[in-house]
Amino acid sequence: MSKKTRPEPVRMSTPLSGYRLMWLLVMFDLPVATKTERKSATDFRHQLLDLGFERCQFSVYLKYIEGYAQAGALSKRVAKVIPEGGKVYLLLFTDKQYESIVRYENRKKCKPLRNPGQFELF
Repeated sequence: MSKKTRPEPVRMSTPLSGYRLMWLLVMFDLPVATKTERKSATDFRHQLLDLGFERCQFSVYLKYIEGYAQAGALSKRVAKVIPEGGKVYLLLFTDKQYESIVRYENRKKCKPLRNPGQFELF
């Protein structure tokens, strides 16, 4: 007699929402007193760009991600390239929270930023 196997359950893909889509923000203050420290800080910035982050300010980088699993993996990759000395902070927040950011440039309030279109295809 052959043993009956259960069919695989049908998995519904979770729709992308502003509560599932997230942003990972990397903020840092690295020492730059010596030539070696400046090179390490510059290398760290370049590595963040290589990981797909965008520069918001000189020591603030941001990346749009799909959720906690991707955030965890990306956080580990960032941790591996952190140079000696200084401080590095990683902040994770939802796309819904990002919508409430208020920006000013030259003392004038800016329109809200538009989210990247890469996840709109799904």
